[in-house]
Amino acid sequence: MPDASGHDYPFLKGHGTHNDFVLLPDHEGTVHGDLDPSRVRALCDRRGGIGGDGVLRVVRAAADSAAEWFMDYRNADGSVSEMCGNGIRVFGRHLVQEGLADPTRPLPVDTRDGIKTITFAGGAVDGEITVDMGVPRLLGESKIGVADGDDVRWWSAAHVDTGNPHAVAFLDDLAEAGPLTSAPEHDAEVYPNGVNVEFVVRRGEHHVAMRVHERGSGETQSCGTGACAVAVAAASADGAERGTPYRVDLPGGTLTITWRPDGRVLMAGPALIVARGSTRL
Repeated sequence: MPDASGHDYPFLKGHGTHNDFVLLPDHEGTVHGDLDPSRVRALCDRRGGIGGDGVLRVVRAAADSAAEWFMDYRNADGSVSEMCGNGIRVFGRHLVQEGLADPTRPLPVDTRDGIKTITFAGGAVDGEITVDMGVPRLLGESKIGVADGDDVRWWSAAHVDTGNPHAVAFLDDLAEAGPLTSAPEHDAEVYPNGVNVEFVVRRGEHHVAMRVHERGSGETQSCGTGACAVAVAAASADGAERGTPYRVDLPGGTLTITWRPDGRVLMAGPALIVARGSTRL
């Protein structure tokens, strides 16, 4: 779908640990407005569009916000999401590369889950990015299930909210989760708006590996809020001292998650902008 003027409009393509996004620079909010879900689906189509796990609209925050920028994030199916951990690192990378933010200073970004603060390693335009993801909520136990032939195989899961809802299940082998071609079963009363599901195995002390099925996007190479949820669930189960870094291996790379003594979670990892162009999709 073209924009309201019928002209081409710019886009960028980026990823964080291979969780990839289409970025739409719409700084003054004059081009895209309220993104139509069909446009988001077209942009994220890996055969007919640019391809991505979601769309990041880069727009200035509301006048009453404590941040200058707002991340308007949409899942690949066009649905609205509260937050995206890998996406916000890509968002921050774009702003500093375009000279719209100073990498030597903390960068607050407004989201539907409130303001998240980004810092850039060594104050460099390139390099690792750390995001203060806020305070997670451990909300007890739930269950998730995966189709196994005519039956459903069920696991207990930790219900963790890190801006998005997550169900974290510990397995002996990640292959037990199967191909994940469809969304895992879940309790709709516990997760009325759907849930991101993480399957986790332990690799060593303070070291885990995971797979993730994201609501609205399917199985992805990485999920930042999911890695935070996994580290929180693992640290809680381990009785780990607050401030202990956890290494979280994902199919697309590695993130370092630290649950601080003040209760806030820090996520550190890479982010790259890999392409730019224009489109009428």
